[in-house]
Amino acid sequence: MKKSIVKIMLFTGVIAVVSSFSAIKGDSEKNHSPSKNISQTETYQIRFGLQNQNGSKTLSGSYDLGNFVATNTVTGETFETYGGSGMQSLPQYFDGLPEGSYTFTATQGQGGWVGYGSVTAEVSEAKMDTDGYVTVYVPIAWEE
Repeated sequence: MKKSIVKIMLFTGVIAVVSSFSAIKGDSEKNHSPSKNISQTETYQIRFGLQNQNGSKTLSGSYDLGNFVATNTVTGETFETYGGSGMQSLPQYFDGLPEGSYTFTATQGQGGWVGYGSVTAEVSEAKMDTDGYVTVYVPIAWEE
């Protein structure tokens, strides 16, 4: 009897967590309006741009990139945007990245015309832009 109650309680808890996560994810995918999701941990909307080799930063244009990757420097957990392969338009977004320190990079697109470096940055309320995003500029290491 005790095992059954624990299993039922565990099962109910999993359903509640899944339902809660789905609702948050669904809401953030509908648009990219800046907001912070609050569940068990603080999460933030990330806006990705690129830093050109001359140091200028951009949030517009099309680039040969696959996706942006954020790796938590403490846990090693990886989060990725998925834009496909080939030319991608900027900015790209990731909704719901947990607070913490991350190394950000981008993967090459289908053409392999651009290589990307990495940058380590904090994701927190203090790093939010005035428009509500944490904006990260991944450096272009080389391009043909």
